[in-house]
Amino acid sequence: MVSKVVFGNVYSNKKVLVTGDTGFKGSWLCTWLISLGAEVYGISKDIPTNPSMFVELGLAEKMKHFFADVRDLEAIRKLINEIEPDFLFHLAAQPIVSLSYRDPIDTISSNVMGTANVLEVLRSYTKPCTAIIITSDKCYDNVEWIYGYKETDALGGKDIYSGSKGAAELIFKSYYHSFFKKEKGLVQIASARAGNVIGGGDWALDRIIPDCMRSWSEGKVVEIRSPKATRPWQHVLEPLSGYLQLGERLYKDHNLNGDSFNFGPKPEYNHTVQEILEDMSVRWHFKNSKEAFEVTGNIKFYEAGLLKLNCDKALFHFQWKATLDYQTLIEYTSDWYYEFYKNKGDMFEFTKSQIEGYENLAETKNISWII
Repeated sequence: MVSKVVFGNVYSNKKVLVTGDTGFKGSWLCTWLISLGAEVYGISKDIPTNPSMFVELGLAEKMKHFFADVRDLEAIRKLINEIEPDFLFHLAAQPIVSLSYRDPIDTISSNVMGTANVLEVLRSYTKPCTAIIITSDKCYDNVEWIYGYKETDALGGKDIYSGSKGAAELIFKSYYHSFFKKEKGLVQIASARAGNVIGGGDWALDRIIPDCMRSWSEGKVVEIRSPKATRPWQHVLEPLSGYLQLGERLYKDHNLNGDSFNFGPKPEYNHTVQEILEDMSVRWHFKNSKEAFEVTGNIKFYEAGLLKLNCDKALFHFQWKATLDYQTLIEYTSDWYYEFYKNKGDMFEFTKSQIEGYENLAETKNISWII
């Protein structure tokens, strides 16, 4: 049997550095990179949640992790130069909208200066490196229209978190045109934007899926504030496949240097909060939704409404598209938490099995990053 080739095998036996490796997306990315045969390194200032996917998967024993804050320029410079990564994925950030209201300076310094510091180190890096700078779909100036935002649309936002992500993208653009565009060869950079990501292992504050799973694991009814709010939900593996494919293509095609790409689900994946919770509650064996959640209408802070991405650019340049259908998204997310809370399983092996299942589905659908 011929083994499948994933992302052109470019990550096999390569040094890959992930900033923000202890976070939700970072932990999934590190697990996938380990399964791809990469030599994985991580930098993060702390373990951001308890429980923590990074801890539950035992990732500290499966990769090389360092505690450092991306706002500390010299610490980051020292680590990057010592590690000498072939690839770098910058995810380290303050990711919670509600926290940006409580401590705006921390959010701005983490998301803007943290990004600037990584780019500043890469500016003087003397070895070949492919770097993907990850921001968010909230980098766009959300004017509440029904159309998907393109990479050329205006950046910014009405809240601090959105503003910090828009600013990070502007810093990326200015560093590219000031430095990386002029350098022919060594360091290639691109930015990636995605949002409304769900999946097992997320325990972040003020996010609807983690709130539900915490409550349901304790047999409690969860309170929801905006049942009719619509989001283009996607499983965490969807944007990660985009980041990894972008890294592969940038590594091979330097014409993509300085570009930005959106990664989002298909339009038909838009569902209300109430719909997705009803579907997930079935996987947790609730007899009816009243046992699972109740509507409070207590909105604690401003958060933008519908925001979806136009992903035609990624489709055009490297045929990227989402793999999972809505029902599989529900199953993957619900089943991960059920395995953790109810079955007490080996979560590293379970996570790897979901990644393998995702790869197999991508192969059957002839998705471009796997052959």
